[in-house]
Amino acid sequence: MSQSLERLLTSPYVKAMGVRFDQHGDELTGVMAFAPHIVGNPLIPALHGGAVGAFMEMTASASLLCAAELEGLPKTIDVSVDYLRPAAAKDVYARAVIGRLGSRVANVRVEAWQDRREAPVATLHAHFMIKRVDAA
Repeated sequence: MSQSLERLLTSPYVKAMGVRFDQHGDELTGVMAFAPHIVGNPLIPALHGGAVGAFMEMTASASLLCAAELEGLPKTIDVSVDYLRPAAAKDVYARAVIGRLGSRVANVRVEAWQDRREAPVATLHAHFMIKRVDAA
């Protein structure tokens, strides 16, 4: 595990959100465990959209850190989130697809789901500023 990925996983923010990552082969799946403090609408109840968006951004960063040796954590340039349906008060899963991994910029898409991967609750498209160790 890279030092940067270890820094991400042990950050207080990631821990407070209850996020962990499961890696099987080259697939990295983010898991945000349900907790009452991430509920945004207690009447439904539904998870807070900001928590779901932040979780997807963490998943994108972790995927970049697993895909390449970076000098530090990826820095967000821009993020676009599409909320497709309410996220129920239960665990959320996410996977990232890296569209482009250059020497300075990366393009990542993430889908988050709960019961079925075919029915995502939200998607994210983001650009990150990165610095690869092997880049001159």
